[in-house]
Amino acid sequence: MNEEMFRLLRSDIRSGLDLTSAVGNRELTAYIEQTVLARDNLRHLTAQEKHTLVKKLFDSFRGLDVLQPLVDNPAVTEIMINSHDEIFVEENGLIRRLPLAFESSSRLEDIIQSVVSGVNRVVNDSSPIVDARLKDGSRVNIVLPPVALKGPAMTIRKFPETPMTMNELIRREAVSREAAELLQMLVAAKYNIFISGGTGSGKTTFLNALSQFIPPQERVITIEDSAELQIVTVPNLVSLETRNANTEGRGEISIRDLIRSSLRMRPNRIVVGEVRGAECLDMLQAMNTGHDGCLSTGHSNSARDMVSRLETMVLSAADLPVAVVRQQIGSAIDIFVHLARLRDRSRRVTEICEVAGVKEGEVVLNPLYEFRETGETDGHVQGGLIPSGNPMLHTGKLGMAGIHWKGEVI
Repeated sequence: MNEEMFRLLRSDIRSGLDLTSAVGNRELTAYIEQTVLARDNLRHLTAQEKHTLVKKLFDSFRGLDVLQPLVDNPAVTEIMINSHDEIFVEENGLIRRLPLAFESSSRLEDIIQSVVSGVNRVVNDSSPIVDARLKDGSRVNIVLPPVALKGPAMTIRKFPETPMTMNELIRREAVSREAAELLQMLVAAKYNIFISGGTGSGKTTFLNALSQFIPPQERVITIEDSAELQIVTVPNLVSLETRNANTEGRGEISIRDLIRSSLRMRPNRIVVGEVRGAECLDMLQAMNTGHDGCLSTGHSNSARDMVSRLETMVLSAADLPVAVVRQQIGSAIDIFVHLARLRDRSRRVTEICEVAGVKEGEVVLNPLYEFRETGETDGHVQGGLIPSGNPMLHTGKLGMAGIHWKGEVI
């Protein structure tokens, strides 16, 4: 069935049934099935083809239209809608354009409004950019005209139904078993760990894996722009999400607000999904006031670059001397873990650095593990995390946690 015939059939169904909230999914499905079975021009379709057509029609009314099969496909990790007739996906690490399109730009806008309203957010001409999420937890970014020149644009970042474990990351060679065992001890001993990396390098996935090492008896507060984290091993969990301002410009709740509120919720740990700006100062202050074991992520090109970016973020929040900012970073964060996406599209941990302190006004990093490439086989980058040979300098938290430590990298 071509797209024109599909649109006509969909229009007939819409006119024949009052598609209001009073119509249940089961009733809508039954009506679509009756319509498809009654059409003479569809009798040549097989039972499987009719079933697929019914699902496609249902998705066009209640699901995400042409996007629903992509959302349901576990192999698709990212869906990129540049305009109503330009759709790309990332599947198994490869990006390709699909021969799919919404029937119109207004139809794509309808889907967008359905998505944002489902999480109590607003996007319109006066506020054309918003972050949201789907019911399955997938992250959604939306940009409307006039900011988006080709029409409404939407990007969907999907996550696995069950969070990836550290053992799975080891199997995929994203991290070595040695390094993973070290990180497990550091999480248990409540070291403050910051995960850095570029876009699509796997920061959220790695943060989820690290969170599985948090002792289950602890109370954890997660803070995010759009809830993405899947912490399943901690029963005492509170998940907080920011809120945009309403159409009158009121009611905004920022990450800064949530961090301050979380300090009054008796947390054992605070997990900030990602820091991008002034909230960095609040996070560092929380780390420096007895809230150990914090985890967070940020965008950067290296662990050293992340230190510079953190400085910039803090300075955007307060007019402080750079020396004071660096002292805050040096005393708050214990470990940097940097991830990168290599040329073969694999995601790897490329650095694990200890924050040694501040010397001569500069934050000093002590590399513990570094990724070293050994070659390439059939387009796959060979190599792994190699211990730097440097001993860990700050082992006090390990001792306080009762974890035996010899002082060198394992």
